[in-house]
Amino acid sequence: MRQRTVRLRTLTATAALALAASLLAPQPGAAADEPPPAADYCEGQCADVLPPGANGNATLAEILAHRLLGTQPAHADDQLGPYDALSSGYPSLTDDKLTEFFNDASFGVPAGQAASVTRPRDDVTITRDKKYGIPHIKGSTRYGTEFGAGFAAGQDRLWLIDLFRHIGRGQLTSFAGGALANQGLEQEFWPQAPYEEKDLEKQVEYIRTTQGERGKQAMEDAQAYIDGLNAYRVKSKNGRYFPGEYVLTGKIDAITNIGEIEPFKVTDMIALASVVGGLFGNGGGGEVDSALSLLKSQEKYGVEKGTKVWESFRARNDPEAVQTIHDGTSFPYAGKPENARGTALPDAGSVEREQLVYDREGGAKSPSKALKDPVKAPKKLKPLQGMYDDGVLPGGLFKKDGQKKGMSNALVVSGKHTASGNPVAVFGPQTGYFAPQLLMQQELQGPGISARGVSFAGVGMYVQLGRGQDYAWSATSAGQDITDTYAVELCEPGGGAPTKQSTHYLHHGTCTPMEKLERKNAWKPTLADSTAAGSYRMQVFRTKYGVVTHRASVEGKPVAYVSLRSTYRHEADSIIGFQMLNDPSYVKDAATFKKAAEHISYAFNWFYADSRDTAYYNSGANPERAKDIDPALPVKAQQANEWKDFDPDNNTSAQTPPAEHPQSVNQDYYISWNNKQAKDFSAAGFGLSAVHRGDLLDGRVKKLTEKGGVTRAALTRAMSEAAVTDLRGEQVLPELLKVVRSKPVTDPQQAKAVQQLEAWQKAGAQRNQTAAGSKTYAHPDAVRIMDAWWPLLVEAEFKPGLGKDLYEALTAQLGTDESPSAGHGPTGAHAGSAFQYGWWGFADKDLRAVLGEPVEGKLGDAYCGGGKLDACRDALLATLTQAAAKPATEVYPGDDNCKAGEQWCADSIIHRALGGITHGPIQWQNRPTYQQVVEFPEHR
Repeated sequence: MRQRTVRLRTLTATAALALAASLLAPQPGAAADEPPPAADYCEGQCADVLPPGANGNATLAEILAHRLLGTQPAHADDQLGPYDALSSGYPSLTDDKLTEFFNDASFGVPAGQAASVTRPRDDVTITRDKKYGIPHIKGSTRYGTEFGAGFAAGQDRLWLIDLFRHIGRGQLTSFAGGALANQGLEQEFWPQAPYEEKDLEKQVEYIRTTQGERGKQAMEDAQAYIDGLNAYRVKSKNGRYFPGEYVLTGKIDAITNIGEIEPFKVTDMIALASVVGGLFGNGGGGEVDSALSLLKSQEKYGVEKGTKVWESFRARNDPEAVQTIHDGTSFPYAGKPENARGTALPDAGSVEREQLVYDREGGAKSPSKALKDPVKAPKKLKPLQGMYDDGVLPGGLFKKDGQKKGMSNALVVSGKHTASGNPVAVFGPQTGYFAPQLLMQQELQGPGISARGVSFAGVGMYVQLGRGQDYAWSATSAGQDITDTYAVELCEPGGGAPTKQSTHYLHHGTCTPMEKLERKNAWKPTLADSTAAGSYRMQVFRTKYGVVTHRASVEGKPVAYVSLRSTYRHEADSIIGFQMLNDPSYVKDAATFKKAAEHISYAFNWFYADSRDTAYYNSGANPERAKDIDPALPVKAQQANEWKDFDPDNNTSAQTPPAEHPQSVNQDYYISWNNKQAKDFSAAGFGLSAVHRGDLLDGRVKKLTEKGGVTRAALTRAMSEAAVTDLRGEQVLPELLKVVRSKPVTDPQQAKAVQQLEAWQKAGAQRNQTAAGSKTYAHPDAVRIMDAWWPLLVEAEFKPGLGKDLYEALTAQLGTDESPSAGHGPTGAHAGSAFQYGWWGFADKDLRAVLGEPVEGKLGDAYCGGGKLDACRDALLATLTQAAAKPATEVYPGDDNCKAGEQWCADSIIHRALGGITHGPIQWQNRPTYQQVVEFPEHR
C-alpha cells in the first residue's frame, strides 16, 4: 500500500541536484541567453488536429461582424475543414496525404512561416505560425517560459478560462447570468466539489510542502503562468481588445471601458482542475441508486435470484467485455467480495435526495421556467441580444449519473507489426465540441520543459496530451471506482432522538457536527442573458466521510449517505505527473513514462509510443479498501470499514501500489474507447458488457496487426471507419436478423424493412454521407428504422420479464441507447460522441441465448419472449413494424439547427458556442476532439 503523502518518489541527492540545476532561472524580468532549438526525433511524422481553430478569443467588433456578415476571426475555424474532410477522405488515405487532414506537429516554426512574434518579457517569445496561429512558446528561463504560457492562454482563451474558474467555484450564474441551464449546471457541479477559499489554499500548500522539489517547482510554475495570464488580462483591457463577451455580460462598458476583468489567482487553478477532473477524470459513485435498483431486483425475484439478476446487469467483470490488456493478465481491483460486510442498504421507501437550493428570489423562483426581463440594447448590439438565454453550457454537463460522456480513444500498434518497425499511434481525448474548445494547442520549450500538444485552458502550465522530443502520449478516461458512499449514523448533540434531518453524525462514537458550506449567487439581466434578476443559496453539509447526498434510514436508524472521492481536496495533485511528462530529462523510455503516469491521481488510461516501445498505464488514486467491503454499494461509516490509513483532515489514505494498476509494455496492440481495462479490474458502473464501442476498434486493429505492415494511414483509416459506424448495426443487428429470419418473413412491409437493414449491415452499417457535402446517407431508410426500432425492441425484449419497476430502475442507471442524433453527449445534441453507454451488450447476450448460441457471463434470466425463439421473434417483428412506419419527421423531430426529418443534420456535429463565435454543422464522427497521429523513426 502507499500513502498519498508519499506519492512522489524520494529523490536521490544526485537527482535532486540535477533537477534543481535544470530549473534554476533568473529573476522575473531578467534576460538570458537564447536556448538552442529543441531536438525533434519525429522527423515530420507527428501530426495533430484540434477543431475549430487555435484562436478562441473575439473582440466585440469581431463578434458583431461574425453575426452580421458571417466572418470569422483569424484562426478561429481553420482546422474545422480538415477535421471534417477525413470522414469522406479516409478510404483513400496514405501517409503522404495525412497533412491534408492533420497539422504538422513538428517542433518550432519553419523559416518564413512565422506570422507574429510576441515578447511579453525579455526571457520568452511567443511565435505563432501563419497556417494555424498556434503559439510556440520559447523561454530562456523557467519563469519566463511559464509566464509566456499564461500570456498565450490569455490570448487564446481568456473568456473561457474566466468562465470555467467561475464554474469551479460554483458561481456561474453570478458571472454569466441566471439562465436555467446555468442554474442547472452549477447545481450539478458545485455539490461534487464544494470548497471555501481556505480549502483551495490548503491544496496549493499541500502540493508545495508534501511533494518535494517537484511540488515546489509546480507551484512556482503555476504562479508564473497566472502572472502571464494576468499580464494579458491587464494589457487587453487597457488596449480594448479583450473578449467581447465581457461587454455582453455587463462586465465592461463598451464606450467608457469602465469595468474589470477580475484578477486570476493560483487557487483559480485548483477550481479549474476540479472542473476538468469532474468532467473527465472521476470514477465510481452512484452507490445509492445501485442499492435502490438492487432492492427492486430482490423485490421482484427474491433476495438470492434478485441479487444474481442484478449482478448480471451490473456486469462488474463481464468475461465477454472488450479489454485494453487482452493477454489475460489479471489486475484485481474493486471486486465483489465473497462475503461482504458493512453494506448499508436503505430501508424501503426511506431514501430522500438532499435538498441543495434554498431562498429562491426573483428570476430564480421558478426552477423550471425562465422569467425574462430583457435590457434595452443599443441598435448595433441587437443581433447579440439573448445569445446566452439558453445558458453558456448545456445544463447536464456534470450530471451525476455515473456515466461520463465522450471520453476519448486510442489505437497503438507495436513496432513488430508495422511497416517501418517503429510503433504507430493514433490517439486523442474526446472532450466534446465547444467553440472555443476546452483544450488549447501550444508548444512549450524552456529549462526542464520540451513538449507540444494540448492543455486544458487555464491549467496549461504543461502540455497534458501531446509529444516530447522522441515520444508521444495520450489518455482516455478510465472511470475506475475512486468514489465510495458511506452511511453516517445521525445523532443529536443533547442525546435526543435523531431524525433524517439531523445535522450531527457519529464519528468514531462521538456525535459530531456537520460542516455547512454555502454559495449565494445573484444575477441581473444583461444583453447576453435576458433572465430576470434573481438569486438563490446553495447549501451542502460536509462530514469527515464526504458530502451529504441523500437521507434515509438503515435498519430503522436515520442516516445520511455521503460521497467520498479520493481526489477530493486533491484536485491538482496530478500536476506532478504532467510536469514529469514534459521533462525530457525524466521521460526517456516506456519505464519512465509509466513512473510519470503513476503521479497522476485522476482515473485515466495513459498510452505511450516512441521509436522502440509502446506502453499503457492506468492512473488514479485508487483507495485501499478495508477487507470484504463491497464498493458497488453504500457502506456503514464505521472505523473498521474506512479506507486503510484514512486521514479525514487531508482526505488521504493508503492507495493500491503501482504494480496493481493495469499496465503493459509492447503488447501487440492496444485499443481504448473507455472500455474495460483488464481482467478482474472491476467496472465502476453499468455498461461494460458484451458489446461496447471499443469492439469497433478492437476488431479492426486486431485484423491490421495480424496482417502486419501497419502504417500511420492504415491505423488512421481503422479509426475513421469506426468513427462513422453504427455500433448496433455492426454488433447486434446480425443477431436480431437471425431471430427474425428464423422463419420466413411473409409480411411485405416487414420483409422490406428486413431487406433494407440487411443491405445496410452488409455495407458496413455506416452513418456517413455518400460524398463530401452530399448530406445524405447511402442507406437512409435503414438508419431511420434502426434509430426508431432500437428503443422499442429493447423495451419489448426486457420490460415484460423484468417488470415495470425493475426495468425503470435499471434504465435509470444505464440508458438503453446513445445514437448520434440523441441529446446525450457532453455538449448536448450534436455532440459527436455516441454509443458509449447502452443496452446493446444485454440485448446481444439475451438474443444469443434465445438462439441457443454460446454465452459467457449470461444474464440472470431469459427475457426476449421469455426465452422462447418464436415469442422473441414475434416481439421483434411487432416493434420492427412500428419502427418502419415512423416517418423521418418523427424519428428526427428537429431543433434550433435542423428541420424535422433532416437525418444527416440531426446526427451532425455542431460546436457548442461558449462565446459569440459559432460554427456550422459537420459530418458526424465518433472520434477524438484533439487527435495525434505519430510514428517516431529515431530515439535519443
